[in-house]
Amino acid sequence: MLLLCLCGLPALAQTIEVEGTSMASGREDGTEAGLQAWVQEFRARALEAGVSAPVFDREMRGASYLPDVIARDRRQTEFTKTIWDYLDIAVSEERVAMGLKALKTHADLLAKIEAEYGVEKEVVVAVWGLETSYGSYRGDTDTLSALASLAYDGRRGAFFEAQLLQALQILGEGHVARADFKGSWAGAMGHTQFMPTSWAEFAVDHDGDGKRDIWGADPGDALASTANYLRHWGWTKGQPWGLEVTLPQGFDYDQTSERVKKPVAAWHDLGVKAAHGSALPEGAEASILLPAGHSGPAFLIFPNFQVIEKYNLADAYVIGIGHLSDRLRGGDPIKAPWPRHWRALTLDERKELQAALVALGHDTGGVDGRIGPKTIAAVKAWQKTVGQVPDGYPSPDVLSELRGPG
Repeated sequence: MLLLCLCGLPALAQTIEVEGTSMASGREDGTEAGLQAWVQEFRARALEAGVSAPVFDREMRGASYLPDVIARDRRQTEFTKTIWDYLDIAVSEERVAMGLKALKTHADLLAKIEAEYGVEKEVVVAVWGLETSYGSYRGDTDTLSALASLAYDGRRGAFFEAQLLQALQILGEGHVARADFKGSWAGAMGHTQFMPTSWAEFAVDHDGDGKRDIWGADPGDALASTANYLRHWGWTKGQPWGLEVTLPQGFDYDQTSERVKKPVAAWHDLGVKAAHGSALPEGAEASILLPAGHSGPAFLIFPNFQVIEKYNLADAYVIGIGHLSDRLRGGDPIKAPWPRHWRALTLDERKELQAALVALGHDTGGVDGRIGPKTIAAVKAWQKTVGQVPDGYPSPDVLSELRGPG
């Protein structure tokens, strides 16, 4: 389930391209008039779903078409950023300092949330920090207009219709004033940027005032709701999300995948060591992740990594949350250097890379620009055939070699 939408941070290299638009025939598309015609079509579905006619008519009267929202939605697959550029911003020294201040300012609140939900306060604050810079920018886009525009556009129509229906229920039940019902361009709301359906399922009334208020100045309900979400998906207190490690000479890079899980003791026996010299944690099974290939840092990741993925599947986002939480506990910066001479591939370049691999007989799962497990496996297989380290990382160098001479 989509919970969050990064508010104010650059797009990630790990983007997901969604299928194209599906618009009703005969409707004027991409205009205010087109939106208003769609609203009239949508009204019957909304009433059938339980939205009252007075609420629909009152609230949707103020919804308008936001072309900038549609433009941003369609740009997501084009604008990419390397993980190191992303982390430079997500876990900047300024963001760490602001997080330490937030921990101190809200110490009593965060202690209660950690005790009740079993999620470390630094992790909750890290989500808050990445999503809205600790509440300093929660978004100023009218949520109903954003959701209506995206549902009308049709690229992810079913998803955004569901969000719009829930948004109308939130307003109809009086949980927030219409004037305060604002958030990100994609309809995510509040201090930790919940989508409306996630609010319905996971938001809590932590302060006991009868409201699940994630929008107001007081962050208590929003932070407790975030902890509730993490707990629901299986967060294990006391277990790391991951830690930076070093790999031994001759390491089998076929083992670097979230799909390969081993007891920590088995990784230790293979020569995997903590980068900062501490002992590897005991207990849970873990995987080795190379978010920038063998030229960058390696991480031993634990089940809590997959819990953070429930917010956002991008490795950069998960590492951003995890590493920021570590820094807020006094942890060290990432030790190994990133391959900063590389840039992220564009969408067209990712498609070109996949097409070249397919032409050589490798299965990428499609030529769609999405770098998933099949594309990574295809890159690994190709790397083996040409005598490279099979880390599966789709770097500009890999694309250049696939293009061949000239």
